[in-house]
Amino acid sequence: MIAAPGGRPDRALVALLAEGFLSRLSFGIIGFIVPLYAYRMGLSLAQLGLLASLNTIVALILKPIMGAVADRVGYRRSVLAAMTLRTVLSLLYALTTMPWQLYGVRSVHGLADAVRDPAINVMIAEYGGKKAIARSFAWYQTARTAAGSVGKGAAGVLLTVTAANYGLIFLVAAALSLLPVIVVARWVQEPARVPPRAPVAEGHELQEPGEPTEAPSARRTTTLPYVFFGFLVSGSASMLGTLFPVIAIEYAGLTEAQAGGLYLITPFLALTGPLFGWLSDRVSRNLVLSLRSVFNCLSSLLYIAAPGFAGFAVGKSLDDLGKAAFSPAWGSVMAEVSGQDLSRRARLMGLLTAGEDAGDVVAPLLAGLVAGWWGIGALLGLRAGVAVAAEAQALWIAHRGRRPDRSPGRHRTTGRHRPERISTWQPPDLADHRPDREFISPNPGDVTGCEAVTVRVAQSLVRVK
Repeated sequence: MIAAPGGRPDRALVALLAEGFLSRLSFGIIGFIVPLYAYRMGLSLAQLGLLASLNTIVALILKPIMGAVADRVGYRRSVLAAMTLRTVLSLLYALTTMPWQLYGVRSVHGLADAVRDPAINVMIAEYGGKKAIARSFAWYQTARTAAGSVGKGAAGVLLTVTAANYGLIFLVAAALSLLPVIVVARWVQEPARVPPRAPVAEGHELQEPGEPTEAPSARRTTTLPYVFFGFLVSGSASMLGTLFPVIAIEYAGLTEAQAGGLYLITPFLALTGPLFGWLSDRVSRNLVLSLRSVFNCLSSLLYIAAPGFAGFAVGKSLDDLGKAAFSPAWGSVMAEVSGQDLSRRARLMGLLTAGEDAGDVVAPLLAGLVAGWWGIGALLGLRAGVAVAAEAQALWIAHRGRRPDRSPGRHRTTGRHRPERISTWQPPDLADHRPDREFISPNPGDVTGCEAVTVRVAQSLVRVK
C-alpha cells in the first residue's frame, strides 16, 4: 500500500481504493443481471450486444467534454455527482418495463462513466504522488478487478436466493453504490491544482495564485499519439473479449467446463498488478508499458500454434498478465501527459481514456467481421499484427520520453534548467561601446572565461584612466 510521509497509508488514497472496490462491486452485479433481465423482456442477442456496449459508446463521446467540466467545477464534485447518478440509475433499472427504457438508462449510465472516469484518474494521480503513481493505479485496478469478480459471483447467488427477483437485486446494487458516495464525501478532499508559488528572479513577472501552471514543454506536446496508443492496446486486447468462449469451444475443441475454467485464472493474476506497479515506479516504466502488446502478440500466436486446453490456458494467462502490467504503467503515462497542463488535466484524461474506450468498441465489431469472412485464424493473425503496431507505438513513446527537453531555459544536452543570470551592472567605460553585454558581477571571481577576461580588461582601463 502507498504510505503517507508519516509512514501511514494515505487516507484519501485508501478512500479512493475503497471507492473503486465498492463501485465495481455494484457494477459487477448490474453487469451480470441486466443482460438476463433484458433477455426476459424479449431482446435478441444482437440487441443485447448493443445494450451492453451502449454505455461505453456514450462515454467515449462525452469524456472529453465531461473532463473539461470537471476542470471547472472540481474533481471531487464530479466524482460525487457521478456516483450519486449511478445510485439513482440502479433504482431506475428496477422500474424499467420496456426495452427502450433499458436503452435510456444504459445511455445515462454512460454519461455517469464519462463524468466519473477522468476526475477519478486525476485524483489518483494527485494523491498517489510522483514516486508511486504506477503503484497507486495498480492497487486501484486490482481492487476493481477483484470487486468485479465478487460482484458477478454475488449476482448469481442473489438470483438463486431471491428466486430471480430482479427488483430486489437492483435495490441491493443501489445500496452498494451509495457506500462509495459516503466514503468519498467523508475522507476525500479536492486536490490542490495549483502548486505553491516559487521565488522569481528580478525582471520576471510574478504569477498570480489563481493562474494555472504548466510545464515548459506543455504547449509542444500533443495528446493524439498517446490516444492512438491506448486505442491500439485496448483494441488488441478486446478483439477476443466476447468471442473467446466461442473460439475456445469451436476452434480449440474445449468443453464448456474447460472454457469456463479458464476465467478462474483471471482473479489470481490480477493480484500481480501492484508488483508491476512497483517495477514501473522503480525499474522501468517503458518496459512494463510494452508488456501488454508483447503478451497479446504471443498469446495470439500461441492460440494458432497450440489450439488446445494447455495452449489456451497459457495464452489466457499471458493476456491477463499483460492487462495487470498495462494498467499501472498506462496510469503513470496518463498522469504525466495530463499533468503538463493543470488547467485542462481532466479533459486530457478524458481524451486518453476515450482512446481505450474506442478500442473496446471498434475491436469486437472488427473481430466479428474478420472471423465471419476469413475465419478464426485470420482474426488471431490480425490481433497479433495490431499488437505489433501497439508495440511500435510504445517504443516511440519510450524514445520520446528519453529526448531532452528543448524548451527555453534548459540545457540542450542535459535538459537541466540553466540558472538565470540577471544583473544591470556594466563597466562604466565599456557601457557605451558594448550595450548588449551584461555581466554577472564586478568581481572577477564570480565569473569565468571570456566574461572574466573582459571584466579584468575593463577594470584595467579604469585604473589607467
